[in-house]
Amino acid sequence: MNVLALQLDIVWHDPAANIEKVRRLLERAHIPEGGMLVLPEMFATGFSMDVEQTSGSSISITNEFLIALSRDRKVCVVAGVVSRQQNGKPVNEAAVYLPDGKLLRYQKIHPFTPGGESANYAAGQQLLIFDWQGFKVAPFVCYDLRFPEVFRAATHRGAQVLIDIANWPVARQEHWTTLLRARAIENQAYMIGVNRCGTDPSFSYAGGSQIIGPRGGIIADAGPREGIITASLCLDALNEYRRDLPFLADLRPEFLGKV
Repeated sequence: MNVLALQLDIVWHDPAANIEKVRRLLERAHIPEGGMLVLPEMFATGFSMDVEQTSGSSISITNEFLIALSRDRKVCVVAGVVSRQQNGKPVNEAAVYLPDGKLLRYQKIHPFTPGGESANYAAGQQLLIFDWQGFKVAPFVCYDLRFPEVFRAATHRGAQVLIDIANWPVARQEHWTTLLRARAIENQAYMIGVNRCGTDPSFSYAGGSQIIGPRGGIIADAGPREGIITASLCLDALNEYRRDLPFLADLRPEFLGKV
């Protein structure tokens, strides 16, 4: 499976500008049919607590763009969007757009309480694992990366590719890179971490989007600037590695709790 991870310097509260950035970057990229394109958390607005900006009129514009992108390129698109629950708080999502028009939604299980997210966005309640190109894929969002139990639960349910889309600030960049590798190693899974770069009114971001193999080796690293990284994931190699070193067979699922 071919994966493209798109690292953006997100323009604050400007969906049209960010959609145009994605279009421009993709003009220079080849996405084979059947590939997977991954965009950062809240890619259209930046990580904002202004829910009128993130879940207002921009929702329909962003969804229309992502639906068309998946359909026209014949790829799976995983992107950070916000949607509104009826009579409730909005939710921060990793939405999955499939070429046949199907839309799957993972709602961030761990809103970032220190940044006020839990006061403005509802917490998700369940994992999402979907099939694409023979792989089982589980998406997560930013702060989820600090909670290994949800990644382990997804792996126990069959996940082979783990994704974390983020707006992860430069002050904790070492945590980002360390935790991405840890999630790959401990779950013997491919790990795709897609961060933003640049600045918003409150924080700076160092990017560092990475695609990591199940042994913990870094396949691709975006560095600090806007751009695209790519990798080809091999299911046979992953299965062989898990057979040769069957660490996951010793998992004690009774200790996973509710997740």
